[in-house]
Amino acid sequence: MEAPRPRRRVAVALAVMLALLAAAIGVSRLVSADREVAAAGGPPETSPPSVAPASVGTTTTARAPTTVPPSTEVSVTPTAPAVTEPIDPPPVLREEHPPLKEIDGWLQSDVTSLEELRGKVVIVEFWTFGCYNCKNRLPYTQDIYAAYRDQGLEIVGIHSPEFAYEKEVDAIVEAMDRLGVTWPVVLDTDRRTFREWQGSPAYWPRTYVLDRSGRVRFDHIGEGAYRALEDTVVALLAEAP
Repeated sequence: MEAPRPRRRVAVALAVMLALLAAAIGVSRLVSADREVAAAGGPPETSPPSVAPASVGTTTTARAPTTVPPSTEVSVTPTAPAVTEPIDPPPVLREEHPPLKEIDGWLQSDVTSLEELRGKVVIVEFWTFGCYNCKNRLPYTQDIYAAYRDQGLEIVGIHSPEFAYEKEVDAIVEAMDRLGVTWPVVLDTDRRTFREWQGSPAYWPRTYVLDRSGRVRFDHIGEGAYRALEDTVVALLAEAP
């Protein structure tokens, strides 16, 4: 005879409950076993490898340090100031300069003689505008004039022509403008002053320096000796009038 249906449902429910209870007890035992193994020094659980963070400031491109490490610092010793050697007084070559003889006038000047320039240091330079060596010397003459004119230096160019075309005043004036001759120029058309100062042989260019009293303190033939010329000018400017 078949049992009533309500009793069968109760039995099924009890069976399900018993099964769930048994499963829970098994899981609890597995967890407890894992803990016991871990406490006894068993193998740890497997975990993903850890990735170390990149070091700050490390790059693939090297950069120069902003400061020098102590082991590579360069010790710099202050340089002592330069000591200026006193310039020996230039020797007196002539107590009195020769005269300007039979000249034909002055260009770019209000003075009419070298005597009017007493109290100044005077460079006297013999030249002619067609002379190759004279033209090579001019830039140095210009530099020294610019540097020391305001300190008491004057320059007098004595133009003593070598050829006929160099005697024309208009040609001389044009050449002075073209070559940058800005100092007074004496016209020595017949070369009388040229020979009076130099004798024979005489040269283009030839440079003299007169001190404040009109004595000859420097004499140089041709190009060059620019440093010696400047040293002479500096020394004579420093002398008392």
